[in-house]
Amino acid sequence: MEDLHYKLLKVLQANPDLSQRQLAQELGISLGKTNYCLRALIEKGWVKADNFRRSTNKVAYVYLLTPHGIEERARATVQFLRRKVAEHEALANEIEQLRDEVKHSLINIEEPTKA
Repeated sequence: MEDLHYKLLKVLQANPDLSQRQLAQELGISLGKTNYCLRALIEKGWVKADNFRRSTNKVAYVYLLTPHGIEERARATVQFLRRKVAEHEALANEIEQLRDEVKHSLINIEEPTKA
């Protein structure tokens, strides 16, 4: 859920006037899950929902990150980056091990053991 909150904060900071439906499409999640996550961020005080005053659609909202929300987005960015770097390093190690296995297997195929 932390990754989803991070991504939602990131999208909202860049596009505060997106509708929940547009947010759902942008994040690749259901409208219900988007609504649930937005409510959670509003309850935490990270996001503030305001009506568009000049909009012809009076139920439209703009989702603004609060100062606390901006701090949390920065903190979440650091945590997200750390997780992705760790995943990258683990994957790089796994790839190197697989290359070694393939290299060793090819050597054994080319030079069969003598019985």
